[in-house]
Amino acid sequence: MTFVLGNRSLQTLIGVHPDLVRVVKRAIELTPVDFTVLEGVRLLVRQKHLVAIGASITLDSRHLTGHAVDLGAWVDGGVEWSWPLYFKIAEAMRDAADELDVPLTWGGCWQMINGVDDLYAAQTAYIERKKAQGRKPLLDGPHFHLPRAYYPVTQEAA
Repeated sequence: MTFVLGNRSLQTLIGVHPDLVRVVKRAIELTPVDFTVLEGVRLLVRQKHLVAIGASITLDSRHLTGHAVDLGAWVDGGVEWSWPLYFKIAEAMRDAADELDVPLTWGGCWQMINGVDDLYAAQTAYIERKKAQGRKPLLDGPHFHLPRAYYPVTQEAA
């Protein structure tokens, strides 16, 4: 079955970097799990709120500049938060990014996922790295962003 982005998802993508929009639009054609675009561009006031409630750890989010999206697995008319669904979405996003030659980072392992065959292993390695540093891992399965090294934000664009 091939899925399509709904009008709400398309509206949410307004202002998101065109390369990331292309990846999301291709991923919806590849995914075995339907998804919706939960967030694209985020206002600073929202980002501050998310940090205050512990849902984010930074005021320097890629969402603020249109370089990030959050995708939600859409099951039976609502968002489902089961991790196996997010691995499938991440695989579709990785495959779309690889096909379109767009570097992409996933919040499930906080690394570029282009060419990464085993996203489960990438997540396990991330968790082990954080634990070795004495830090709690932040697992954000819905989050995808364009890496700063490839998509810097200039002062004029900010």
